[in-house]
Amino acid sequence: MNRKQFVILLVLVAILGAAGLVIHQRGQQSWHSAGQSIGQKLMPNFPVNDIGQISIKSGTNELNLFHRDYDNKWCVRERSNYLANFSQISELLLKLADLKIAQVEEIGPSQLGRFELLPAGAGANTGTAVEFKDVGGKTRSAVLLGKRHLRKPGANSRFGGMGDEGWPDGRYVKAGDVKTVALISDALDSVQPKPESWLNKDFFSIEKPRSLAVQFPEATNSWKLTRDAEANDWQLADAQAGEKLDDSKISGVTSPFSSPSFNDVLSGDTKPETAGLTKVTTVTVETFDGFIYTIKLGQKRGEDLPLTLTVSANLPANRIAAKAEKPEDKTKLDQEFAGQQKKLANKLASETTLTKWIYFVPSYTVEPLLKSRGELLAEAKKDEKPAATPK
Repeated sequence: MNRKQFVILLVLVAILGAAGLVIHQRGQQSWHSAGQSIGQKLMPNFPVNDIGQISIKSGTNELNLFHRDYDNKWCVRERSNYLANFSQISELLLKLADLKIAQVEEIGPSQLGRFELLPAGAGANTGTAVEFKDVGGKTRSAVLLGKRHLRKPGANSRFGGMGDEGWPDGRYVKAGDVKTVALISDALDSVQPKPESWLNKDFFSIEKPRSLAVQFPEATNSWKLTRDAEANDWQLADAQAGEKLDDSKISGVTSPFSSPSFNDVLSGDTKPETAGLTKVTTVTVETFDGFIYTIKLGQKRGEDLPLTLTVSANLPANRIAAKAEKPEDKTKLDQEFAGQQKKLANKLASETTLTKWIYFVPSYTVEPLLKSRGELLAEAKKDEKPAATPK
């Protein structure tokens, strides 16, 4: 090899080396623009503490959650700003901040539909868009949720078996402007634009009832039960001749709304005909603590009944001392009384805030109360004559 050929060879090597370096740098730039790799966080530097608004869009449905500064509460805009479940929101934010990528696949735009990652909208194969904003409305992060990954029994490949029957063990997502589809090991099934599933379900609770009255639209079906002390048996008020309560029939009636729940809400200014409250049954409960609950129930809608609530209380300001009370016990008893009164006052304040809404409660919550007067009575024996009505 002469000198000229050697120089040419060196030039070629230099050109090839430069070309390889350029290709490598471009590949690195492309990879960094994709910005994702296995084990990396899906949303690095996710600003958990700065999020003040969350929007979820899927198809034509949309949900908006927002933080209310003046009382530090989260609300559901699509439910007239009813309080949202803070624990559920907090759990989602913390989960996304720590969520890691299980697999990465680089695909072209034409393949996005295969993963149900087309932009959220009314079309087919679109994703669920989740956007996170600060209190001022500036977008701080976003993620597009696509198809759930279904894992067949015994399947070993995370990307294998798409479309086959199985159970969801992950989800395909796109975060930010990355050019790859990531698979995460959480299906995020709760992230849906269903306002009712994001509501704060804290509700009222009736404790120690002393009287219970149900007034039906048909007056002859109405009834009232009373008792003088918690240990006493229930009595039918204004019992007529031959009327006697059947203890087995009232067992499901005498602890009304001890732990009720609701599925959805409407604003309190909704028209009665819209809410199904044109023909109501009224339940009135008085408790030994001085609470008075007035509950109105409407017509069944699916498996739910509409309910409105009014609550008041007559809480004594001072404790009534017992005659045989020892002086050394007075301070302790006064402190216990003050603590109990504070607890009841807080309960009243909390439950009073619930009176502005119309609730849809599961029908099984109230059906035991909707027994007619006759359904609470013991059946008269064939040879038993009704007792004479006193003159």
